[in-house]
Amino acid sequence: MGDPIHIAITRRVRKERVGDFERALADFASRSLTEPGTRGVHCLHPPPGSGSREYGIMRSFASAEDRQAFYESSIYKDWLAQIEPMVEGEASYRELSGLEAWFRDPNGSQPPVWKMALLTWIAVWPVSMLVPAVVMPMLGPSFSPTLAAGIVAAGIVVVLTWVAMPLLIKLTQGWLKPPKV
Repeated sequence: MGDPIHIAITRRVRKERVGDFERALADFASRSLTEPGTRGVHCLHPPPGSGSREYGIMRSFASAEDRQAFYESSIYKDWLAQIEPMVEGEASYRELSGLEAWFRDPNGSQPPVWKMALLTWIAVWPVSMLVPAVVMPMLGPSFSPTLAAGIVAAGIVVVLTWVAMPLLIKLTQGWLKPPKV
């Protein structure tokens, strides 16, 4: 198996079909999670009151082979046929790698790589000191060092994924993606 693959898809929905599209998207996202090699799907809706009709879909696959099989599957082809009358134009597909996956955006724009790297470093540094300081005393001195390292690594990943990175991205949104002048 290869490395996990993350795909960002953007669709523009016809104004009169937004409700239909949202229902179809929720149903498809739920059903598609049973496909082999599918690791997750996140549906990104336009901000309320923005007037945007751009929807983002972030799909993750176990490997490039699983991604390819999914996009050739009947469930995916049936989905495309179902939403055809609901959308305008072609979908935009973009493979995300490395730091980009943290900073996914339904509009396809990404901050400069140096900003993504700096913000990730700002998150990793304190989290990599805090998690061992909290976890190691609970494990005790006789706990297996190998297992302790695994538990600490898992703790760091959990805190980065669900706390530190979402919070930092929210707090620095204006700096990451300054408004266009």
